[in-house]
Amino acid sequence: MKTIDLVVPCYNEEEGLEHFVEETNKVIDTLPEYYFRYILINDGSKDKTYLVMKRLAARFDNIKYISFSRNFGKEAAMYAGLQHCDADYVVVMDADLQHPPAVFPQMLEAMNEGYDCCATKRDER
Repeated sequence: MKTIDLVVPCYNEEEGLEHFVEETNKVIDTLPEYYFRYILINDGSKDKTYLVMKRLAARFDNIKYISFSRNFGKEAAMYAGLQHCDADYVVVMDADLQHPPAVFPQMLEAMNEGYDCCATKRDER
């Protein structure tokens, strides 16, 4: 079984983080030939993002989290998440669903065709 780590930088995502995981899980559940693991990175959020992460990690065994002492920026959060990856593939995405998990199947199809890197591009907003 191929493994996929989802690196998700989070800054003040208290209101939407649980919804993000629920929506992403809907897609993940349609791809049983892959094991997905979330690596959530709290980038010094001012709200209760950290507590939501802890709650989600207690609820789902495939959720891990990192919490920064202060805001270091999205790039530092992505780098920290990448340092903790050990999967066959890595997906870096935002927690606000602007990067739709619904494209996972198409991305995996491209990877299975032999590409070693895959990115998405929004045609319209």
